[in-house]
Amino acid sequence: MTGGAGYVGSHTAKVLARAGYPVVVYDNLQRGHREAVRWGPLEVGDLLDTPRVREVLERHRIGAVLHFAALASVGESMQQPELYFNNNVVGTLSLLNAMRAAGVRKLVFSSTCAVYGIPQKVPIDESNPTAPESPYGESKLMVERALHWEGVCHGLQWVALRYFNAAGCDAEGEIGENHSPETHLIPSLLEAALGQRPACPIFGDDYPTPDGTCIRDYVHVTDLGGAHVRALQYLESGGASTAVNLGTGHGYSVKQILVAAETAAGSGPEFPIQVVQP
Repeated sequence: MTGGAGYVGSHTAKVLARAGYPVVVYDNLQRGHREAVRWGPLEVGDLLDTPRVREVLERHRIGAVLHFAALASVGESMQQPELYFNNNVVGTLSLLNAMRAAGVRKLVFSSTCAVYGIPQKVPIDESNPTAPESPYGESKLMVERALHWEGVCHGLQWVALRYFNAAGCDAEGEIGENHSPETHLIPSLLEAALGQRPACPIFGDDYPTPDGTCIRDYVHVTDLGGAHVRALQYLESGGASTAVNLGTGHGYSVKQILVAAETAAGSGPEFPIQVVQP
C-alpha cells in the first residue's frame, strides 16, 4: 500500500487487515504519519526510487498494490503544478515500472472526482466528460490514462476509484485525520470550536444552492476503505479494468454541515465561521 501512512490509506489498512489481507505500507512520511501505520510493517521510501520499490515488492512477495501516495491539495497544485506532476504522475510511472519488473499485475488506484471538473450533469456519473480544472485533477487523470495503456501493453489489471469528499475517522478512535495545514471542512470546524484557529473559512455564500453555500458529497473514510477492499476482490476474481465513482449520491451544503456539528455539540462550544469570497 503506497501512501498507507496518510488519511485514507491508514483507514483502508485497518479494513484490509480485518478482511484477512497482510498489509505492507510504503511511504516516504513527508506528509504521512509513522504512528498511523498499525496494521502491518512500514517500509520508508520514495516512489521515485524505482529499485527500492521493486526490492520491497519482491521481498514481501506482494500480490497487489493499493496506490494512495499522492499530493492532494487543489490550491497547492495551482501554485506548484510541477510538484504535482512530478510526484503524482512521475511517481506512479516509477511504481508501474517496479511492479512490471516484480511481476505484480493488480493495482487499485486512489483517484478523485476532480477529474471531472465542472460537471455537465448532477449527480455526476462515470459518463460525465473528464475536464479537470486543476493540476491536481489533471495529474490524477493522467495516471488513469497511464494505467489504461499499461493494461493494454503489459496486462495490468486496475481499478481507479474516483471518490468525492472523504470525511470522518475510525469509529473506534484508533486513527483519524491529521493534516497540516488542515483544509477539510469538518476538522476545520472542530478546530475553530476548540479555539485552535480564529474561525472556519467558508468559501462563498452566493452559490445557486438553497442556502448559498457549496453542496458536496461526503463519504465516510471507513466506507472508502471498504470500497478499496471490494475493488481488490473484484480484480482477484478476474474483473475487467475500470474507473468508478465512490459517493453517497446525496449532497450536503457547508451550512448543513455546520448545523450538524452544532447539533452534535449541543450547548457546548460555538463554531465561529468566516465567509471568504473565492
